[in-house]
Amino acid sequence: MSEVKKIATRESYGNALAQYGAEYPNLVVLDADLAAATKTGVFKKAFPDRHIDCGIAECNMTGIAAGLATCGKIPFISSFAMFAAGRNFEQVRNSIGYPHLNVKIGATHAGITVGEDGATHQCNEDIALMRTIPGMTVIVPSDDVEAKAAVKAAIEIEGPVFLRFGRAAVPVINDKPDYKFEVGKGVLLREGTDVTIVACGITVSSALEAAEMLAADGVSAEVINIHTVKPLDKDIIIASAKKTGKVVTAEEHSVIGGLGSAVCDCLSENLPTPVLKIGMQDIFGESGTAAALVEKYGLDGKGIYAKVKEYVK
Repeated sequence: MSEVKKIATRESYGNALAQYGAEYPNLVVLDADLAAATKTGVFKKAFPDRHIDCGIAECNMTGIAAGLATCGKIPFISSFAMFAAGRNFEQVRNSIGYPHLNVKIGATHAGITVGEDGATHQCNEDIALMRTIPGMTVIVPSDDVEAKAAVKAAIEIEGPVFLRFGRAAVPVINDKPDYKFEVGKGVLLREGTDVTIVACGITVSSALEAAEMLAADGVSAEVINIHTVKPLDKDIIIASAKKTGKVVTAEEHSVIGGLGSAVCDCLSENLPTPVLKIGMQDIFGESGTAAALVEKYGLDGKGIYAKVKEYVK
């Protein structure tokens, strides 16, 4: 069996910015002294006059981007998720969200797969924070293909967009001729009848692995990729819940306020359904390799398989 291709979505982000820089002359990129890590350095090399290094001053970077947006530019601000969403929250809310400015936030190194950087840098709260800002679109791509498509979609959206990327290389699962990315539309990756697994980001490939293992046990799992957490595709979730009667959410994020909470909001209002939320269970992460942490916190295929099997038993 051939080796599965793996690419970090932060790499995809940097490459996409450079690719679309030629197509969109009003695209500008700002970073907070992390161009090498966030991969905005690829854009900097191609378009040095449209790249601004703001230093370790994320809040100031956000204000600069807001000003550029009022002048007709399409600014992308980039930093680790912990800083882009966490340290930066007030500025994103008041300088970008409140006036609904056309600023894009490229948050890299999200979740526990930051690995050895430890708990302080492992942002498992960013989706929750960004979901609360009125008018903010929140996108969590699952692989290289989706990440590049998400960057293009963000450029074309008029208004603020939060894009969540990871540090670690992840399997490429959307490299298909019929792949289509549409903001706000979930993707049915696998049909099933016994349980629905709704995932985003790195857990999409894990959910597919889990579904294969569940099938060997006679459990038919439907897998849905929700790359856009806000606005949420309620129709695909409700339709699947009607069919299976049980829903599981999987995310590399706190189970409080992220994808799981969004799905629960949807179902409690439209079709009350039992939901199991797989993710960080109201705890901080810890230092360790990305692979070891994903396994420890049950976000790999085996971990999701075990929890879903117990849930449907």
